[in-house]
Amino acid sequence: MSWTTRLDLKKQVQRLWDRGTLLTAMIGGTALFPKRLTFKSPTAGQQSEQFANVQEWITDIAEISHVRIVWQTVQHRILGTNQMPVQAWVDTLEDALALIGKQRAGERFRELIRLTGESQPALFPLLEKRPHQILKLADQWAHLLAIVDWLQHHPRPGIYLRQLDLPGIHTKFIEQHRSILAEMCDLLLSAQDVDTRFTGVRGFSRRYGFLDKPARVRFRLLGADDVLIPGVGEQDFTVTADMFSRLPVKVQKVFVTENEINFLAFPPVTDAMVIFGAGYGFEQLAAATWLAERNLYYWGDIDTHGFAILNQLRLLFPNMVSLLMDEATLLAHRTLWGTEPTPENSELTRLTPVEQKVYDQLRWNHWGENIRLEQERIGFRYLQQAIDGV
Repeated sequence: MSWTTRLDLKKQVQRLWDRGTLLTAMIGGTALFPKRLTFKSPTAGQQSEQFANVQEWITDIAEISHVRIVWQTVQHRILGTNQMPVQAWVDTLEDALALIGKQRAGERFRELIRLTGESQPALFPLLEKRPHQILKLADQWAHLLAIVDWLQHHPRPGIYLRQLDLPGIHTKFIEQHRSILAEMCDLLLSAQDVDTRFTGVRGFSRRYGFLDKPARVRFRLLGADDVLIPGVGEQDFTVTADMFSRLPVKVQKVFVTENEINFLAFPPVTDAMVIFGAGYGFEQLAAATWLAERNLYYWGDIDTHGFAILNQLRLLFPNMVSLLMDEATLLAHRTLWGTEPTPENSELTRLTPVEQKVYDQLRWNHWGENIRLEQERIGFRYLQQAIDGV
């Protein structure tokens, strides 16, 4: 049966809810109602051929609540005069919400509109853009409004989030809601109070002028004569990025490795240091301009992400040289290959021709599907030979 049923009518209104149309209609007074719904009635032929089914369908349609059915008198050459439903209308927003059982949710959203209108009407575009997300935040919305109101009165405060002291609001609450707070702040704060260089959840504090946990760099000095603190046997340090940028070291070789055990076991090298890498993102090294004057070597996994990290690192340090990331090393450790779960497949523009060839062969599955060789599986003698050769 292709005629419109009560369930079909409810589904049409449910789709309006799912798209946020019913909620946004509360904000701007959109003339959504009365709303005519799609409605299909039996044809004249079906009325005579399926008379019993048609009568049952008419009875079912007539019992629907919160939908106005338009009836039409039809003349049928066999059945005579009958009343046939031909249109379905939802006349009000209240009827639409009641039809799909969303009256309570509608009341909560109206309360959010009231709170927003009283304190931050400039946020109405956000409510229109993300009505369901805001509705899920109904219990937290008053606190979120309090935070952005405080920031309007204390732009770029220069304190840690932990120091923001508002009733009922703690640091974890702010951290958990940084994404929506960022959208709110971008709508409310003036341009000079938003540092657009920083984006995403990780950039929240610096974007809006809070202090952020300082980036840190961990490194080891590898030469017997390379000493920062005399009398300390293991020259293994973790310092802030700012301190690292000012280090009074004169090493000429700098190695970067992604594996902590490799970092700790890195063999002695005269006039050198090794840095414990951090995967993607090397902001902590950006301020250390002295690195550009050193011989730099990156040792990562032989997989697509290893080359992607190398490619990214060269954005800061074009003179970075790869170490043990070649075809010979890969093939020499065939029995130790693993599988890369989510390979990278983008075009990398800062690889050497030799590196590019290995990267392409990895992403095109030349040696097998999603092959990888993790750096900690490479024989230690290979590392020693590579170091001796630089």
